[in-house]
Amino acid sequence: MIGIIDYGMGNLFSVSKALERMEIPYVIGERPDQLHDCKGYILPGVGAFPDAMKALKEHGFIDFIKEKVEQGVPLYGICLGMQLLFEESEEGGGLTQGLGLFPGRIVRFSGKAEDGNHYKVPHMGWNKLEIHQPEKPLLENVRNEYVYFVHSYVVSTKNPDILYATADYHGTVPAIVGKDNLVASQFHPEKSGRAGVQLLENFCKRMVKQ
Repeated sequence: MIGIIDYGMGNLFSVSKALERMEIPYVIGERPDQLHDCKGYILPGVGAFPDAMKALKEHGFIDFIKEKVEQGVPLYGICLGMQLLFEESEEGGGLTQGLGLFPGRIVRFSGKAEDGNHYKVPHMGWNKLEIHQPEKPLLENVRNEYVYFVHSYVVSTKNPDILYATADYHGTVPAIVGKDNLVASQFHPEKSGRAGVQLLENFCKRMVKQ
């Protein structure tokens, strides 16, 4: 059973429908006690980082997520859900502490290219993956193909070991990150065609022990 963490800021409908199409059993929970027995978790996210961290705290999920990951339970963060896994974010002014499960900071796209020209923020639409660690279970049968992004903030990390895949948008965009049982994607796999379906299937059927 996959547990979808509902803290009021996730695109639950599209994620749950994707799992239904793959005939993967799931449960949506607004509190930790509704999700304790799940074998793996999905942390979706849409919105602002400070609001999301506040909501996770109010729903009692901060310690729950950290404990489950420490216990070795697989967890997949999506979009804002990926960003929340890092140490801190500049979104909203100042710094907001994240879950600290990955090293790095969330920063805003500058909107200004190296040649001085301006580019569009947010990074929105289809962009091509560059797979760096194809041997990872999450990436089985996933190729350098197009997936769907929509984000104004991006991960900045000095640890290349966690970069499973990147994309290019006026610089390197960490697209898929991971370490052991913890994985995440900046793009929306549930909206990313064949590649996204494969990622979700790999997580639910290869990383999660049913």
